[in-house]
Amino acid sequence: MRILFIASEAFPLAKVGGLADVTSSLATALQDIGHELCFILPKYRSIKTSVQDIQGKNPDKVGTVSFMGYSEPVTLKKTMLKGKIPVYLVENQRYFGVEEIYAQGELERFLFFSLSIPDVISQLELRPDIVHCHDWHTALVPLRLKKAEITLPSIFTIHNLAYQGPFDQQFFQRSGLSSVWQEYIPTDAPRPSLNFMSQGILLADIVTTVSPTYASEILTPQYGEGLEQLLNYRRNEFYGIVNGIDYDEYNPATDPYLERNYDSNTIERKVENKLALQRKSGLPQSSDIPLFGMVSRLDEQKGIDLLLQAIDPFITETRAQLVILGEGRDHYHKLLTEAALKYPDRFSVFIAYDERFARLIYGGCDIFLMPSHFEPCGLGQLIAMRYGAIPVVRNTGGLADTVKDVAEGNGNGFVFQNYNALEMMEAIKRAETSFYHGAEWQNLMSYNMNLDFSWKTSARKYEEVYLRARNLSQT
Repeated sequence: MRILFIASEAFPLAKVGGLADVTSSLATALQDIGHELCFILPKYRSIKTSVQDIQGKNPDKVGTVSFMGYSEPVTLKKTMLKGKIPVYLVENQRYFGVEEIYAQGELERFLFFSLSIPDVISQLELRPDIVHCHDWHTALVPLRLKKAEITLPSIFTIHNLAYQGPFDQQFFQRSGLSSVWQEYIPTDAPRPSLNFMSQGILLADIVTTVSPTYASEILTPQYGEGLEQLLNYRRNEFYGIVNGIDYDEYNPATDPYLERNYDSNTIERKVENKLALQRKSGLPQSSDIPLFGMVSRLDEQKGIDLLLQAIDPFITETRAQLVILGEGRDHYHKLLTEAALKYPDRFSVFIAYDERFARLIYGGCDIFLMPSHFEPCGLGQLIAMRYGAIPVVRNTGGLADTVKDVAEGNGNGFVFQNYNALEMMEAIKRAETSFYHGAEWQNLMSYNMNLDFSWKTSARKYEEVYLRARNLSQT
């Protein structure tokens, strides 16, 4: 099939978080099993790769988008993703002429992007069998395709339901969305909420999210973020497919960012990365001290408040060290930095986005901590296991689908159930105790490194969903 991905991020062209990794690696996996892929992305100023100007079949027409009462110029560029997947870039100085992928005026920026899509498809004479839209930034695309009378099967994937693109009545009227908001919604459907995501949920042929457990969780008021009614309305066309990771990109045997490469047969070499990580983090160097790592967005979703509650017990009840890398809320930056100053021999914090250092954490830590309040899928635990770090996670979303407690037999990590610091500390202490049993720990590391969380299985499941979407759109 010819599959068109529409997204706000794709690694390595544009990346803020896991969305970029998922779109890029899923597209690569689909291409590897025989499909033809291409992307449409905004042309942010931060995209520095070599690009070429392109013109559509009617150069005089591709050049403007009617937007909020005036015409806005558009130019089209083309580049390649990983040397093999075409990427068409929508360029406009007002909305995308900044370095940041997410900047002030996000609603207008991604509404503008969505409005451009029908013309880009038409002018470039793209003939996709499937249009796959990723997260709220592209959730209006199914609406725009219907308005333009372009009948293409569409998939909408929810990567994180907490981010919906919400807006108020003023934007609703000023943007022109009020005139089309209900136009294509079935009469028996719940009224869409005032956010971009609600339209994608109601109008795409099929809706997916990034793990089976998260798919069931967000049908409930506890996790549904106010959209559970719409999701239940679409539950017969709603699927959870767990994310994978790119095993070529994340490979400790070849990763250039590691101090020493290793695999499951040379796992003893991993300790050199641990000592390098301790050295870089200003922690005492010792192979015998259990080293915990976190690579995380620093906000409530990721369990940072839980971690802050547990810092003192972590210090008094374990011998372990902890290294954290991430960016997020200023409030958390301040509190974590203060804790690191209080316990300089045990706790180190880096407020940054640094891919090189992230890889050293995956390759150097013994135990990877993900105490998420909720987690649609999570990539950190998958990368950690690939690098032989044992995960400690809360039993939610994609973490529940990928990490089973060692106490259950054939387990691969340490799991706690309820969102509280006491239960998290119990899991941390169980992991520390297990670390001191050297032979058993090595076997667990090797077991995790040989698990398959690549995209192979998930790409086949997306293939099945695409076929269902084609059949639905033809009925």
